[in-house]
Amino acid sequence: MSTQPSLSFPSDFYWGTATAAHQIEGGNTNSDWWRYEHQADTLCQTSSGDACDSWHRYEDDLDIVQSLGLNAYRFSVEWARVEPAPGEFSRAALDHYRRVIEACHRRGLVPVVTLHHFTLPQWVADAGSFEAPDVASWLGRYAERVGEALGDGIGLACTINEPNIVAMMGYLYGVFPPNARGWDRFCSVNDTMRAAHREMRDALRAGPGSFPIGLTLSMTEYHAVNGGEERLATLIEQMEDGYLRAVRDDDFIGVQCYSKTQIGPKGRVDEEGVELTDMGYPYWPQVVEHTVRRAAEIANVPIIVTENGISTQHDERRRDYIEEALVSLHRTIADGIDVRGYFQWSLLDNFEWVLGYSQRFGIVDVDLATFERTVKPSARWYGDVARKGLLTPRA
Repeated sequence: MSTQPSLSFPSDFYWGTATAAHQIEGGNTNSDWWRYEHQADTLCQTSSGDACDSWHRYEDDLDIVQSLGLNAYRFSVEWARVEPAPGEFSRAALDHYRRVIEACHRRGLVPVVTLHHFTLPQWVADAGSFEAPDVASWLGRYAERVGEALGDGIGLACTINEPNIVAMMGYLYGVFPPNARGWDRFCSVNDTMRAAHREMRDALRAGPGSFPIGLTLSMTEYHAVNGGEERLATLIEQMEDGYLRAVRDDDFIGVQCYSKTQIGPKGRVDEEGVELTDMGYPYWPQVVEHTVRRAAEIANVPIIVTENGISTQHDERRRDYIEEALVSLHRTIADGIDVRGYFQWSLLDNFEWVLGYSQRFGIVDVDLATFERTVKPSARWYGDVARKGLLTPRA
């Protein structure tokens, strides 16, 4: 097979992979998601249960990340463990996450810490979740405590993971907790998310350590079809542009992207005759280039691709996707856009929210009966690219 010219990435580029606490740790019994998974009328295919048991096996996971040749690992701290009751902070939970951070440093990995990744303590959910009047200040207080305990070890911090997805899935489509539906509620929660991000960012900046802080935003390549321009403009303002303008004082924006979306006058329109991933959306790795360019244009801050990947049973197709995504990302770097890293989603095959364990995003397989980890060929290939900082695309 012939190859194309090799593409060189910056020497200080972050090459990483990512996870989230609830999806891999297991036993997150004090969260709103745990309760949701166990309700009689839940939309979840199964409960998270023990997940990948990474609460106990994080050293094994980090050994894999190091062995692959990556230099950074993104993971989340679980609010429901850290603050199990209002104003009551768990020293044991904070000490656990400090051990994870120290384990990263011992392996030469930059710890990229996300403070909120979808889940809430049950007491926050009982008070109204992201419609509770004080939720932004509560998140600020939580960030202050996390910063005090962990700040001197954090490499980069992400305040909230995909706040726009939390708003859309929880308050517009009624798929995530609290299963609400309504455009006005969706818009209001987006406003709350931006306020919470500012509270968390400022709290982290005031604490120990000196590390870049940003939020991560779910972005897609939107296209209007059949007269859907007006609807798309309204949607993209809520899903992307309002957030991109709000982060202009941040140290970076985390771009998280997977595919493209067509919007007609009545909403999303499926595209016919295209390859779909196991998640049911189009195979479209070049979304990375599109979203990075939009984020750079509007936010005008450094960019890190904090999530990108594919759910597939065919690992060779995963390699194809990552390769094409990196080729498209390199075009943005070549054009002078300040892109500082790429994090593949995800390290492990894990709990994919309402879809349970049916999706395979991981570059590492996990046997849910034994918790044995098996590194996939795509992981070895990706690690080799990261170690060399050089991508040689296949024709």
